Amino acid sequence: MVFVWAVVGLALLVGAGDALVRGAVNLALRLGIPALIVSLTIVAFGTSAPELLISIQAVLDGVPGIALGNVVGSNTANVLLVLGVPALLTGLTMHGDETRKSFLTMIGATLLFIGLCFATPLTWWHGLVMLGALALVLGDQFREARTARRDKKAAALLEDEVEGADLSMPWWKIIVFLIVGLVGLPIGAQLLINASTQIAKIFGLSDAVIGLTLVAIGTSLPELATTIAAAFRRQADVALGNVIGSNLFNLLAIIGIAALVGPIPVAREFLVLDLWVMLAASLLLAPFVFRNWYMGRIWGALFCATYAAYLARLVMS
Repeated sequence: MVFVWAVVGLALLVGAGDALVRGAVNLALRLGIPALIVSLTIVAFGTSAPELLISIQAVLDGVPGIALGNVVGSNTANVLLVLGVPALLTGLTMHGDETRKSFLTMIGATLLFIGLCFATPLTWWHGLVMLGALALVLGDQFREARTARRDKKAAALLEDEVEGADLSMPWWKIIVFLIVGLVGLPIGAQLLINASTQIAKIFGLSDAVIGLTLVAIGTSLPELATTIAAAFRRQADVALGNVIGSNLFNLLAIIGIAALVGPIPVAREFLVLDLWVMLAASLLLAPFVFRNWYMGRIWGALFCATYAAYLARLVMS
């Protein structure tokens, strides 16, 4: 039964997260907030809401290993699994020109995060450093996006350029989406955390391993679905950008906010293995970003096999 509750919690998180994005985006646009601001802030934070709620709830419930494992495991899964599966299915033809700067920013954030983890436990000042770095990244993205839109002689983003935007959505529907999101997210987070801790006890696993495996894979499923859809539409750069953006937010926003809620100890296993696996997986993307390598089925199989081996190592240790 505990596995059923884990699935129910995960489904609530995914559904409520999507509802919150739709409601918040359309409310902001109705209130006259520029679509560019909506795209860079509300959408970005909203799509990371499930991971954020999981991490905060884990810290409050005294299982911070799930919070840290969720972020580190999700970033590793985003590269090896979220890109590996669509590459295995269709192949991904990269044109990484537009993602090079974002990739370097992600690597910089990864190195900053690893450095802060060695000053364990992660506390409020670590959180402020990460959120400060996030503010700089968002400010830079806003300036670039505003310049790009001005160059195209457009004052705002078109409706179809903002995820979840529907200018014809009635007010009652916006309110329903917001209520579903705001109520469903904490309930889903609580269900998944409770089920995860019970599963950890049943199998004799640590909360960190559960965070790195079950919770990380679960919260990466929306990214996987988005990336597979982009692969079949031959939009490999969308898939790559989705992974880079998600990893960047996971590192700076989610742990940054969670560290303000309470201290997050960093277990020795993270310092010895998991953080470096996350960094190595991220660096694997370099030739695809800078050399525009074709990520074919062989690469997809290698990525998936590497991830499977890593999961086996976690469970067996």
